[in-house]
Amino acid sequence: MLIKTGLYVITGGPGTGKTSLIEELKIVGYQTVKEVARDIIKEQQQQGGDALPWKDTVLYTSMMLERSVESYLAHKENEGILFFDRGIPDTLAYARLIGLTDRKEIELAVDKYRYNRQVFILPPWENIYHTDKERKQSFNEAIDTYYVMKDVYKDAGYTLIEVPKLPVTERRNFVISSINSF
Repeated sequence: MLIKTGLYVITGGPGTGKTSLIEELKIVGYQTVKEVARDIIKEQQQQGGDALPWKDTVLYTSMMLERSVESYLAHKENEGILFFDRGIPDTLAYARLIGLTDRKEIELAVDKYRYNRQVFILPPWENIYHTDKERKQSFNEAIDTYYVMKDVYKDAGYTLIEVPKLPVTERRNFVISSINSF
């Protein structure tokens, strides 16, 4: 098991403001890693590929796991604090959501590649939720995703810190204050 205490995950369902929060942390000087799932969707759309959450969910899940592990490994030697827009356990949550029965490889990766025990989770927030070319889920699906994410991270032994529904700069300050108090 590889545990890196400076690697923090910001997670939650779709459309909760994770990427905006990550960008705010980047603006004030923190190192950040963008979400791999959106990159996969954009690439697949541009290439006419099938590894999309509304086409070949198994292939999409496989690519998500592969890219998430690659991202983790690329940043594991990082010194200091780094924030990931989603972590490897998010892939397991997605696999559960789609009813994927063969999750052993994902579960092994979740156990092997560990982030800081404290994980920031953003709750569903209808006032900021919107769909776009990569995010097609309904708000109700976003709520379901949030609860599965919570279960997956808790089951994996992480402590969840719920980020309050506040303007993004206040969310950023909450996260910074939280990591400084650990």
